[in-house]
Amino acid sequence: MFDTLLRRLIAPPLAHVGAALARVGVRADHLTLVGGALALPIGWAIASPAYGLALGLIALNRLLDGLDGAVARAAGPTELGGYLDSLCDYLFYLAVPVGFGLADPANTAAALLLVASFTLTAVSFLAYAAIAARAGAKPAEPKAFIYSRGLAEGAETILAFLLMCLFPAAFTLIAGVFTFLCAATVVQRIVMARRLLSDA
Repeated sequence: MFDTLLRRLIAPPLAHVGAALARVGVRADHLTLVGGALALPIGWAIASPAYGLALGLIALNRLLDGLDGAVARAAGPTELGGYLDSLCDYLFYLAVPVGFGLADPANTAAALLLVASFTLTAVSFLAYAAIAARAGAKPAEPKAFIYSRGLAEGAETILAFLLMCLFPAAFTLIAGVFTFLCAATVVQRIVMARRLLSDA
């Protein structure tokens, strides 16, 4: 929901740093994989629990996620890069609720529901991208595939994760609210897919 606005704010400085990294030979895929590898330490830090460390690792993960795209745009994006970026994003998204589920048995039910909602939003996102591409649609932005908007996007997800780490006692409440937003996003994308297929 806020991704477009946030991207406008951070894109210029990221583009500058990304271009500099590309010039010295840094590859976008390497940044993506390092960011993806942080998912396990993030989950471990939350499960420990060491929420301060988790916050720092989450910030580093998101910085790398922004930089890999900037480097890719400067050096030339690849299909493999788009695939790895999506895979590593969802590895990160799942590590956080799993960590909270392991941190406290009282979190287990909410963590499982949140993982399930992330799975459904991932399927709705990627299936829509595949269907839209087959229908001849083109990405509106320089992305590896067609993005479908929704209430729960990257910015909202990161905000929820930060709130969980800052207020771990409220995890169940925050996870419940975000699970609802994910479900609403899935419904949004079902409506979008229906319109797309009806027009095809």
